Amino acid sequence: MAPAQYILVSLPLRVFDDDPLKSLAATVGRDNGEVLPYPVPSFKIGTLDALVQHADDLAKLNGACEAAVAKVADSLRGILDGDEDLVAQQKIVNDKPTDQYLRSFQWNKLRYRADRPLVELIENLQNDLQNSDNDVKAKFNQYNTIKTNLAALERKQTGNLVTKSLTPIVDPKLLVQDSEYMETHLIVVPTNARKDFIRSYETLVPMVVPRSSIQVAQDDDFTLFAVTTFKKTSAEFLQKCREHKWTPRQYKYVEGGKEEEQRELQRVEKEARKVRAEALLLGRTGWSESVMIWAHVMTLRVFVETVLRYGLPLEFASALIRTTPKQAKKVKTALDSAYSYLGGNAFGRDKHGRVTKDDASLTSEMAAAGLSVGEGNEYTAYVYYEFDLP
Repeated sequence: MAPAQYILVSLPLRVFDDDPLKSLAATVGRDNGEVLPYPVPSFKIGTLDALVQHADDLAKLNGACEAAVAKVADSLRGILDGDEDLVAQQKIVNDKPTDQYLRSFQWNKLRYRADRPLVELIENLQNDLQNSDNDVKAKFNQYNTIKTNLAALERKQTGNLVTKSLTPIVDPKLLVQDSEYMETHLIVVPTNARKDFIRSYETLVPMVVPRSSIQVAQDDDFTLFAVTTFKKTSAEFLQKCREHKWTPRQYKYVEGGKEEEQRELQRVEKEARKVRAEALLLGRTGWSESVMIWAHVMTLRVFVETVLRYGLPLEFASALIRTTPKQAKKVKTALDSAYSYLGGNAFGRDKHGRVTKDDASLTSEMAAAGLSVGEGNEYTAYVYYEFDLP
């Protein structure tokens, strides 16, 4: 199934001779997208200067919403190992699948009272988004940390001789311990260098105990040897081993160490399962919260832009067009063809009937309306916003 692309539009009622939704549906075309009602409440308008500032603030907040939604989606993919079917099951907004929530969108009047000033609504939405983003970020950071710790412990159990724990491998009887003059070193040697090690280890430095090399363990790639030297040449011996690409391993026998490592692994496994469940629940909540906030921010953008473009009295029709990224261009072309005249001198048609844009006139029209186009946005002759969900 192709991913959905959503378009919000607002047009003055005067452009319609019939039912606005039916007219829009006919303009868009059934094959290009589905036109749905998108109710926008009547908010407090305030001054023109305030509206222009609100438009800028909402554009920035819209970018923050988009980033927050993307981060939650990435976090869900991370915790669910990239299984998009499982990720889709978590993308619920107010107990509805995301698409259904947007199709049946209603402004949450209890949480964001429409009779409050716009600046207050914007601030509340911004705070709610920040709180949700912080909660999700903190929990997923915790999950990633414990996941990393668990992976390190598992490597100690299942890795090769360079990385795995030596506690269950090394017999303490093989080690010279508590000696004033000598100590045993554990050296991991690539299997293909085994013969070279056996031939040369005694002569790497003075005071290596002759024939002290003992093979302790072997895997597919490496062999672990124990070698005894006098303490005064230990540091030099270990350095010579590193120069030969042989890896010294630190090891100190601790009674009960094997059992303690197993208990630690089990403890971290249990903690990882617990934090994963918490992160999944919070990711689901974070998705619901961030998408819900984004929809409310988009609603405010439509309202503010509608007032700036069409003026008072407020007589407009708003709609949600559900389409696909591939068909979105056709939807935009159809809308431009039908409503570009709303842009005044900024838009015209060439000899083939295609919509054209006069940049100089466009700048003049926008300035007169108190409008500005942010980076990466294209001015249209009517209120038009695209958004999609990851």
